[in-house]
Amino acid sequence: MTNEPDEFGAAQPLASPDPDAQLPMRPRKKKSRRIWWIAGTAIVVAVAIVAGYLLNLANTYSSKTTTIDVRTQGQLQKDPNDHSLNILLLGSDTRGEGQDTAENKGEDGARSDTIMLVHVSADRKKMYVMSVVRDLWVDIPGHGERKINAAYSLGKYPLVVSTFESLFGVPIDHVVSIDFEGFKGLTNALGGVTVKNPIAFCSGQVNPSCFEKGTIELKDTAALRYVRERKAFDNGDFQRVQNQQRFLRAVARKLLNQATLNNPITVANIVNEVSPYLSVDSSLDAQTAGSLLLQLKDIKLDDVKMFTLPTGPAATGPGGASIIEQDTAAMTAISEALKKDDVQAFLDDPNHGTNAFGGSITDESDSSDPASPSSSSASPSPSN
Repeated sequence: MTNEPDEFGAAQPLASPDPDAQLPMRPRKKKSRRIWWIAGTAIVVAVAIVAGYLLNLANTYSSKTTTIDVRTQGQLQKDPNDHSLNILLLGSDTRGEGQDTAENKGEDGARSDTIMLVHVSADRKKMYVMSVVRDLWVDIPGHGERKINAAYSLGKYPLVVSTFESLFGVPIDHVVSIDFEGFKGLTNALGGVTVKNPIAFCSGQVNPSCFEKGTIELKDTAALRYVRERKAFDNGDFQRVQNQQRFLRAVARKLLNQATLNNPITVANIVNEVSPYLSVDSSLDAQTAGSLLLQLKDIKLDDVKMFTLPTGPAATGPGGASIIEQDTAAMTAISEALKKDDVQAFLDDPNHGTNAFGGSITDESDSSDPASPSSSSASPSPSN
């Protein structure tokens, strides 16, 4: 092959290629586009999986929880500048063992066996869980003086909210009620929880569960019996509420564990097991609950403080009923602390009060991470 002829008509040979010359690189557009397409597809699929998972959790929560009416005329209005939250947590024992529980019931047989006020600080860095003994003698709006757990039987959730707002002078933002039966599914989904039990006792009328003093594991029926029992203790309900606090602290410890939070199957099981036993006010829908959990994502177990409302002494009410009188000074102090969003200052005050038996309102026996229990530390019946 030759070039064009020169000026004399002779054809010129092609020049030999320079072996050191670099040929221009061909564009790798197709390969780059393929990589970006694969990466984009992977991202879309990952987002779709996460979105589907969260949507499934939300649907489970929405479909299995019960929505309750908690509002009525005369309740307090929220100050728009107050960003703290007050959540009323109620526990009911609708399937209590045995038939000798009339003294535990409200006037129509309904019971509020656990009454807690949860205060979440405005900065979402602290949470305070205050137990209120159910025999506390209070004024129930429109019904005069009664035990505080009679509010539910007299006016359902709206009257319970009104009673608490009247007592403490702060609005209740949300109400959550859980049937004790839900504790069984919760502990099973978590694989059991570990507590430091300060007092050995047995609970249950048929094939009772017995709990040794020391570190024990709670699961299934044994967990349910642990939070129910009060008759085994000299100080009755005060020991029971501390056991309930101890149990909730153990649950929180397990829930806040990264191994739990990073396991989508465990999280889904928890939502699925507990939701059927939850009743929540209409404003605590799946979106609101999810948003609150996101706000609390950085909270640690040490930031959750549990205590019992200080009280006056035990006394006898009308008809010979056992009641617990109020500690009026403590009631005023905790009301101010809630209003100022400074519950820690109340707890730090050495004169914050005691329970009806002169005992501490806090329990630090289970504040640290307990050691692993021995296999025989909790002894439920074979049927459990």
